[in-house]
Amino acid sequence: MNARMLTYYLMVIPAALLFFVFHTFPAIQGIYYSFTNWNGMNLDYDFVGLKNYINLFKDTAVRDSYLFTFKFAIFAGILVNIISLAVAIGLNAKIKGRNFFRAVYFLPNILSVLIVGFIFNYVFTNIMPNLGEKYHIEFLTKNILGNADFAWIGILIVFVWQSCAFNVILYLSGLQTVPNELYEASGLDGANRWQQFWKITFPVIAPFFTINMVLAMKNSLMVFDQIVAMTGGGPGTSTTSISYLIYTGGLAGGEFAFQSANGVIYFIVIMVISVFQLKVLQKREMDM
Repeated sequence: MNARMLTYYLMVIPAALLFFVFHTFPAIQGIYYSFTNWNGMNLDYDFVGLKNYINLFKDTAVRDSYLFTFKFAIFAGILVNIISLAVAIGLNAKIKGRNFFRAVYFLPNILSVLIVGFIFNYVFTNIMPNLGEKYHIEFLTKNILGNADFAWIGILIVFVWQSCAFNVILYLSGLQTVPNELYEASGLDGANRWQQFWKITFPVIAPFFTINMVLAMKNSLMVFDQIVAMTGGGPGTSTTSISYLIYTGGLAGGEFAFQSANGVIYFIVIMVISVFQLKVLQKREMDM
């Protein structure tokens, strides 16, 4: 083995070991415990086979958390990509101070999700109702996070606002790959802005749209921090996502093995959805 190969191994092996110890091994442990009745505290436990997995499909709390998460993910995935693409197109135009605006739009991505959640919690519970009372705007006088029917919208607003920051950067990168000559030629042929976007811009940036859709859906399916900071899964259980249920039930509710099984199913669901999205969207790229 020459010195160069030895250097490569010395660089890779520590990282691989850390990944295995802090990621792969805990995941394998979780799968192992999902076939037991361990509560996460006592040392004694028994193997129960598929009992936890069977009970998952009977548990109404699990069912409701999946329904909420899917509803949230669909709305969030669509809104994040529509808004991000629109903002990216605007920032890609030749306007004064566009580099400044790019930095401003990317700023939410570097902020702590929990801190942002706590700030918006205060905005929704204090600032907005006070403004509503002061200016006699009825729908602002009530705390949206205290309403079981609309609390998820408050979480959605915060999630979309912060998620758009990263997606805008990806779309901007894609827009840089569109040759200006195509716009000039289509303009001479009489194409309007919408035709240029649909026939030129979107086909070229289709790979960026694919990755953004997959990332947005995956991240929204894993929504957690915003719920911790803003609603705590409430009112009641109206904003309890799958990840939040796994956390509260597994670590604080004495359902470690049961929620480990939920985590395994959750992983499979996210993987299947992501692969399905990639297959469908990549096929659409080929058809363009």
